Parts: sequence; C-alpha cells; structure tokens
Amino acid sequence: MNNIAFFDTELFKWVILPILIFSARVCDVTLGTLRLISITRGRKYLAMLVSFFEILLWLIAMTQIMQHLTNIFYYLAFAGGFATGTFVGMCLEEKLAMGVLLVRIIPQKNGTQLINFLNSANYGVTSIDAQGSTGPVQVIYTIIKRKDLPEVINIIERFNPNAFFTVEDVRSMSEGGVFPKRSSRLFRFFGKE
Repeated sequence: MNNIAFFDTELFKWVILPILIFSARVCDVTLGTLRLISITRGRKYLAMLVSFFEILLWLIAMTQIMQHLTNIFYYLAFAGGFATGTFVGMCLEEKLAMGVLLVRIIPQKNGTQLINFLNSANYGVTSIDAQGSTGPVQVIYTIIKRKDLPEVINIIERFNPNAFFTVEDVRSMSEGGVFPKRSSRLFRFFGKE
C-alpha cells in the first residue's frame, strides 16, 4: 500500500516521473539513431531488434504523457529527452564508427608521395589519370574503415594540403580489399601492436 501512496506524492509527480520520461526519451531516440544507421548499413536484423526496444520505450514515455496531460513538466521532459537523445545518438554513432567509407582524393600536386605513404600504411589505393576543368588531374581512391578516417585525413593534409577530397559511405562491397591489420591505436604511434 505504501508503494501506491508514493506514486501519488508531489515528489514523484513533479520530479521523479519527469526524469523517467526524459530518460526514456533519451534512450528511445538514441536507439532510433542506431536503427537508422543499421538500416543504411544494410543490417536488417539489428535494425529490427533495435526498433523493438525503441518503440517500447517510446510507448512507455507517451503513456505517461497521456495519463498526465495537465503537467507541463512532462511535456518539457519529453521534448528535452528527444533533443538530448538526438545529441547522444550522434555522439554514439561517432564513437562506434561502424562501416566502410570511400575516400576520393584529387591532389593539387603530384600524388605519388601520398599514394606511397597510404600503401605503406596498408591502405588499398587505386589511382587513375583523369581530365579536370583546368587540365589533367590524378584521382586517388581508397576504401577505409570509418574509424580510420581521421588518420587518412591527416595523411592527406600532410602530403597534399590543398587536395580536394570527398568521403562517402559504402553500403556494400565484395570480400577482399586491403585494410590495415591493427588491433590497437598504439600501432599508429609506435608502429607495433
């Protein structure tokens, strides 16, 4: 009986329930971001599993809102949780760094040193001669793991600071390719695992 009385207290109505609604929204919107990432990466079963928990949390939060339509703090908690969940989802996506990217580089000067360094760092590189609007250019392609993007950008800027480059998500690819075999970030600094 004491538990039922606790749910009727002012503390529960004005503090605890808004915090619970806020937390449920943060979690469901974060899961929504992960679901969208899973969909764009073609991970159907993961997207299905994540969507189940996403909508379950949304229903829990929405039920509380509908039962207490007169409490403005529930609306603020719901909206604040959505905004915070969007931010948390984006941060989580950056940290997870799932997927594979295509980096297309058009160097402003000879790209031989850049190609050689990328190859020596075990990045697969393909280059072709092309015609740009101002004359002949070289186009360099490399497929990398998303987590390696900052390192590859640093390499590009070191060897060809004025190079034009684009980065695109790769939805699917065949097996194979050349990727650095590293189990830790120590390799990047010390050259060993």
